[in-house]
Amino acid sequence: MSEVTIRPSARILLVDAEDRILLYRGSRMTDAAEHSWFTPGGGIDDGEPLNHAAARELREETGYSVPPEELGHVVAAAEGHWRHPDGRLFFSRESFFFLRGRELEVDVSGMEDHERSLIDDFRWWSLAELRSTGEQVIPFGLADLLERLLTGDIPGESVTLPWHHPDLLVQGSPATGDGVTREGEGQGASEDGAPAGPAGSARLGRGS
Repeated sequence: MSEVTIRPSARILLVDAEDRILLYRGSRMTDAAEHSWFTPGGGIDDGEPLNHAAARELREETGYSVPPEELGHVVAAAEGHWRHPDGRLFFSRESFFFLRGRELEVDVSGMEDHERSLIDDFRWWSLAELRSTGEQVIPFGLADLLERLLTGDIPGESVTLPWHHPDLLVQGSPATGDGVTREGEGQGASEDGAPAGPAGSARLGRGS
């Protein structure tokens, strides 16, 4: 089977004063749709705490800066395989933070070039729009989670969301512990700054 590269990422559920969530539109996110809408965020640097990675990605992709501690704890997570157009196989672990922003004006000038090449639009979505849209939104299950968060019901432990490549089933995944390269699994650090596992494996850069 193909070697699997594990790629942790930190993402932000950013909500404005009108209870709308910010999503970007990008191409080639899944095989099921030409375009998908997804949250700000991206890969974690070696040894970087989750909340620091989330704050950095938020600043780079939206221009909005907050101290990492203001993000609180991880409210949701999703994980699964995806395949790069060049054939490489990845296993992503995505951790989501929830943040209510103040006086938000999106500035994408801090995005990296490869991020700009994938993203062609952004907009603020109401909960009703999320529930009624026929477009693909990542993560799956976002509307139900957002409704809970908007009422102030912040989960004490992270909620597990469905993976957005459900048809990509790989035997011997990191979830089973069989037959894959586990080098660098858990790379990065926990949300409170403690190392989450050994670093040093090959992985994608800090892109979405």
